[in-house]
Amino acid sequence: MRKYNFVVILMPVSLLLSSCILYNDNTTNKNDSSDEHSVARLWNEALLSAIRLDFARPTVHARNLFHTSAAMYDAWAVFDDVADTYILGKTVNGFSCSFTGISLPAVTTPSQEKAISYAAYRVLTHRFQDSPAAADSQANFDQLMSDLGYDTDIISTNYSNGSAAALGNYIAECMIDYGLQDGANEENGYAIQSYTPVNPPLTPTEAGNPDIVDMNRWQPLAFDEFIDQSGNVIGAATPEFVGPEWGQVAPFALSDSDNDLVINERDDFDYWVYHDPGAPPYIDTDNGGSLTEEYQWNFSVVLAWAAHLDPLDGVIWDISPAAIGNNQGLPQTRSEYETFYDRMSGGDSSTGHSINPHTGEAYAPNLVPRGDYTRVLAEFWADGPDSETPPGHWYVILNYVNDQPELEKRFRGQGSVLSNLEWDIKAYFALGGAMQDSAVTAWGIKGWYDYIRPISAIRAMADLGQSSDPAQPNYHVAGLPLIDDLIELVQPGDSLAGASNENVYKLKVKAWRGPDYIPDPSSFIAGVSWILVENWWPYQRPSFVTPPFAGYVSGHSTYSRAAAEVLTRLTGDAYFPGGMGEFEAPQDNFLVFELGPSVDVTLQWATYRDASDQCSLSRIWGGIHPPADDMPGRLMGEQIGIDAFNLAEQYFGE
Repeated sequence: MRKYNFVVILMPVSLLLSSCILYNDNTTNKNDSSDEHSVARLWNEALLSAIRLDFARPTVHARNLFHTSAAMYDAWAVFDDVADTYILGKTVNGFSCSFTGISLPAVTTPSQEKAISYAAYRVLTHRFQDSPAAADSQANFDQLMSDLGYDTDIISTNYSNGSAAALGNYIAECMIDYGLQDGANEENGYAIQSYTPVNPPLTPTEAGNPDIVDMNRWQPLAFDEFIDQSGNVIGAATPEFVGPEWGQVAPFALSDSDNDLVINERDDFDYWVYHDPGAPPYIDTDNGGSLTEEYQWNFSVVLAWAAHLDPLDGVIWDISPAAIGNNQGLPQTRSEYETFYDRMSGGDSSTGHSINPHTGEAYAPNLVPRGDYTRVLAEFWADGPDSETPPGHWYVILNYVNDQPELEKRFRGQGSVLSNLEWDIKAYFALGGAMQDSAVTAWGIKGWYDYIRPISAIRAMADLGQSSDPAQPNYHVAGLPLIDDLIELVQPGDSLAGASNENVYKLKVKAWRGPDYIPDPSSFIAGVSWILVENWWPYQRPSFVTPPFAGYVSGHSTYSRAAAEVLTRLTGDAYFPGGMGEFEAPQDNFLVFELGPSVDVTLQWATYRDASDQCSLSRIWGGIHPPADDMPGRLMGEQIGIDAFNLAEQYFGE
C-alpha cells in the first residue's frame, strides 16, 4: 500500500519552477508530464502563501480563492475551443465585463499561460496590498513573474492587438471591479455595516460567564493579547464578528429561483440566508423544555469529548479506514444525533471500509492513543497557526491529490487524460465556486442566527447550576446535566472545594485542563483531570480560544463537505488516489498548543467524505462546535458542492 506524505508547501513559490516547463508567446506547445506543475498551480501556491501571511478571514479568503481561480479560468477558457468564460464578455450578478474578442494563436498554451499569469498577478497584487505581510507577499508575486519571464511593467489592458498580457490585465481589472460591488464591502476593508453583538465580552481568563445577557446569541471574547489563527499578533483586543453580513455577497451557484433564499430583517438590515436549516436549539432559562434539553445535550457532548485529549489515559484506537469512516447516512433529528455521535467514548457510528477497492486488500490497522489522535485531529483541521483557512486547506488537499502518481487526470474519471494546466484550471474553478458558496451560505446563517459558542454556553450553564435533580444542591432548569464520572457537583472535602469551601456544590468536569497547566507548549501537556466547569477552555491557544464569529453553522463542516463532493465528482472516484490519503504528525514535533503527539500519528482517509467527516468531528474535540453546529453544515455543504460542480461543468462544455 502506498503511503503519502501530505506536505503543506511553505517555501517560496518560485522554487517550484524547477519542475515546471516555462512558456512565452514564442515557444511551441508541449504536453505536460506527470511531474510538472502548471502555471495555474504556481499561482495557486502563491495565493495560499499570501493567505497564510494575511489575517485569518475564512470568508475573505474563500472569495480570494474563487475570484483568482475564476480569473485564471477565463484567461485559459478564452483560448479554448469548447469552454465558455465566466466573467469575460458576460454579465455576472449584475456586473458586466465587455469583450470584443481576440485573435487566437496557432499554439494556444503560451498565450494561455501568459494571460493566466498577468490575471493572477494583478488580482493578487490588488487583494493583498493591505495585508500585514503585504511586502513579503508582493515580493513573492514579483519573483514568480520574473521566474516565468514576464514583465510586471506591462500594465496595458488593450488586448485588441492580441496581447495575452493585456488580456490577462483586462480580466483582472474586470474581476477587481466586480469585487468592489459584490456585497463584500471590500472598499471599506470588509467592515461590518450594521451588526452589533447583544452580549458584552467574555474574558476567558476570568471564571464563569457572569455578564452574559442572552445564552442563545454570540458573545465576543476579550483578550490582553489576541493572536489570530494565522499567527498575527493583534494585541489587547475584543475581536469583532468576522463576516456577519456575508450572506449578501454575490455567490457562484446559489440561486433564489427555487425559493432557497430567505431574507430576514433585524435592526433595519437584511440578512440573506441560503439553504436555511432553521433555528439551532435554544435554551429557555425560565422554563426549560425539550429545546433546552437539546441545547444541554449538545454542549454536554463538547464537555464529554474534552475528556478524550489525554494520550496517557490508556485508550487505544484503530484510526485506519478499516475502523473509521464510511458513514452510510447523516442524522436529521436529535434522536438520530444521539445514535450518530458517541457522547461518552467519542467519534461517530461509521463502520469503516472492509477493503481498499484500488488494491483489493484490507486496510492495515493503525493503532494510536486516542488522546494523540484527537489532539492531532483538532490541530490539523484547525488550519492554524500559519493558516490558509479552511477553504485554502482544501486547495492544499486538492494539490496533494493532484500530485499523486495514481491519479489519472480524466474529468469525472472519463475521457482523455487532461494536461496539468487544463486539469488545474478546471479543478480550481470548480472548487473555488464551492468554497465561495460555502462562505456565503454558512456566514449568512451565522450572521442571522448569531448563535453562541461552547465556551460561552458551557460557562454560563455552569454558573446557573445542575439541571438533573431538583433535590440536589445548586439546581437550575437551564444548568448542565449531571453525568457520573464526567460532570458532577463539588462535594465537601473535594480537592476543588477551595480553602474556604467556596467551591462546594459548584460543577466540576473531567476535561482537558487548559493552558494554565502548560508553562511551555514545547515541553508540557495539560492532560485531563477534574476542573471547575467555570474555568473550562476549548482545546485551543489561550491567545485565540475560539473563532471570532458565531458558531451555527460550522464553516469547517460546510466547506469540507462541499469540497469532498467536488473532488469526488472531479476525479470520478470517491476514494483518494490509490484508495488512501495520509498526513503524518511526527512524535513530539507537530502539536502547537502543547507537546505531542506522544507517538507518530498518521491520519488516514479512504474517501474525500471520510476526510470531511473527520474535519467536522475535530471541531467538537477542539471545543469549537457542538453537534448542532456540525450536522447542518455537512448537509448543506453536500448540496452546495454538487451544485457548484454542476454549474462549473456547464462552463467547461463537458
